[in-house]
Parts: sequence; C-alpha cells; structure tokens
Amino acid sequence: MTEPDVLSRDIDALKALQRDAWRELASPSLTVFDRREIRNRIRQSETELRDNLKMMSERLRFRPRPVEVVGDSLAKLDFRFL
Repeated sequence: MTEPDVLSRDIDALKALQRDAWRELASPSLTVFDRREIRNRIRQSETELRDNLKMMSERLRFRPRPVEVVGDSLAKLDFRFL
C-alpha cells in the first residue's frame, strides 16, 4: 500500500471512531465517568484527525506533476517538394 492510501485509511478510521463515539455518547445509560471518557476519546481522535487531514492537504497541494512523454519531434516532419 502506498503512503497516501495508508493516510486515507487512517483518516477514514478516525472519522468512523468519532461517529461511533458520538452515537455512544447519546446513550442515556452512561455514567458520568463513561461520558467523560468518551469525550476525552473524541478530543484525542479529533487532534489526530486534524493532523492527518493537514498532512493529506499538504501532500495534495505539493503533488508532483506527471512527466510528459516527449516524442521524437523530428520524426513527424512532413517534407514536400515544390
């Protein structure tokens, strides 16, 4: 797997983790301690997600352009005698 693929996979995993944590936080059966732990988990994954998104943004901004294939321009000359 290439580096951008790993980074994309990590970003998707962090998004899913946050989505699940917010759903879990909505449960009325949680104790105060459980809610605090879930909020701490959300904050931690938020900082990791922000860092990963920043890295992805930097990589996309400075992506090397594909190299053009330059053919033999002299081979395509069409000479005509007048």
